[in-house]
Amino acid sequence: MCTDFQQLALGPEASPIPDSASITALIADETRMGAQLLKNELARPRHRINVVASITSQSEIFRSLDADPVDIALINENLEECCYLGFQILAKLRESYPKTRVILLLKSAPHDLVVDAFRGGVKGVFCRTETPEALVKCVRAVYSGQIWANSNQLHFVLEALVNAKPLRVVDFPGRRLLTKRQDEVVNLVAEGLPNSQIARKLGLTEHTVNNYLFRIYDKLGISSRTELALYALKQGRG
Repeated sequence: MCTDFQQLALGPEASPIPDSASITALIADETRMGAQLLKNELARPRHRINVVASITSQSEIFRSLDADPVDIALINENLEECCYLGFQILAKLRESYPKTRVILLLKSAPHDLVVDAFRGGVKGVFCRTETPEALVKCVRAVYSGQIWANSNQLHFVLEALVNAKPLRVVDFPGRRLLTKRQDEVVNLVAEGLPNSQIARKLGLTEHTVNNYLFRIYDKLGISSRTELALYALKQGRG
């Protein structure tokens, strides 16, 4: 069962939004019927969620996002091509559409799937056994910059962080992995600054900051801002 949900506000980017705020969303499900049913529920006028696409395949997802970027992408763990394809495309979604927040739809939420989802950069995991009203709350919470997970799922993620191997700081010959500029970005992330403020402080564009972060994630072997903040704390930064 997926119950006792918590919405976690992580850093200054998380802020309440009025219930009247309009949100654009994409739905990708395993079947056309499933995608349409989700769209019918979320697109009710009272929810103020504009579902721009309800689709079933990897190619349709990227084609739709290229043509019409959205605030929220609800991606099922399985797509019509194969099982667990939703997990396989998370990295590309994060890298190619950094402003789109992803919610992964799961049939159930065992430890390994939850941890893999958050490692992939999702902002929320949602069990298909929950109510449509809970899904609307999930979408609005993630849109506001929060993380959507229940207490068991949070325990899974924290346990994975505690048991994770130490992050890489130097490469095989012993050279430091991060450049001076990348160190500056890490320090500002550790201070809790969003990308827009980091860009202003360093005289960069927000797009360039995003690129720095992706490169930092790759070098350190991590996949999220939260893991980067933990890295910074371990290194005595911020």
